[in-house]
Amino acid sequence: MIQIDDTLISFDLIERHFLCDLSQCKGACCVEGDSGAPLEQKELPILKRILPAVWDDLSPEAQEIIQKQGVAYIDEEGDTVTSIVHGKDCVFTYYDGDNTCKCAIEKAYREGRIDFYKPISCHLYPVRVKQYQTFKAVNLDRWNICKVAEVLGKKEGLLAYHFLKEPLVRKFGQDWYDQLLLYADEWKKQKA
Repeated sequence: MIQIDDTLISFDLIERHFLCDLSQCKGACCVEGDSGAPLEQKELPILKRILPAVWDDLSPEAQEIIQKQGVAYIDEEGDTVTSIVHGKDCVFTYYDGDNTCKCAIEKAYREGRIDFYKPISCHLYPVRVKQYQTFKAVNLDRWNICKVAEVLGKKEGLLAYHFLKEPLVRKFGQDWYDQLLLYADEWKKQKA
C-alpha cells in the first residue's frame, strides 16, 4: 500500500494496465453491479439541479423510476447510490446507435448544457474509494467486464493511474497526484 495524506492506495493502481474499450464492453459498468453508482453527499443536490437538462436523454423507464423514487436511493450497505432501472441500468444512462450504454450527464456536460461532468465514482471507475474512520482506501476494482480494458491497456502500455489522471486529480487534487507519480517512479526503480 502507498500512503498519501489520509489515503491508502493499492499497488494495483500503479501496477495494472487499464484503458476503457467501449467498443468491446458496451458500457457494462453503467449496467452491471448490485446497486447504482455511489454518490458523494454533495452530488445529490447537483443531480437534482441538472435533472431538467438531461431529462429528454433518459429512457421512459428511467423517467418513471425518478418520478417514483428520485435520482438516488440508499442501498443495502447504507450508501447513497443512483437509482437504477430493472435492477441494472443507472437511470442516467442512454444507448447510442451501436447499443453502447453511455452517460446522459456526461453527454450534457460535453454539449455545454450543464457544468457537472458526472458523479466522481463514475469518473474514477475502476477505482473505488472507501471512507473509513481515519483514512480513505483507494482500490482498483477488478472484475470480468473490464477484462478488455486491461488487455487494451497492456497492449497500449497504459497503466491505470495514467489513464485515470483527470478523475484522480478531480477527486484528490494535483499535489496528491504528483505525490502518486513520485511513489510510482520509486516503485518502478525498486522493481527493476
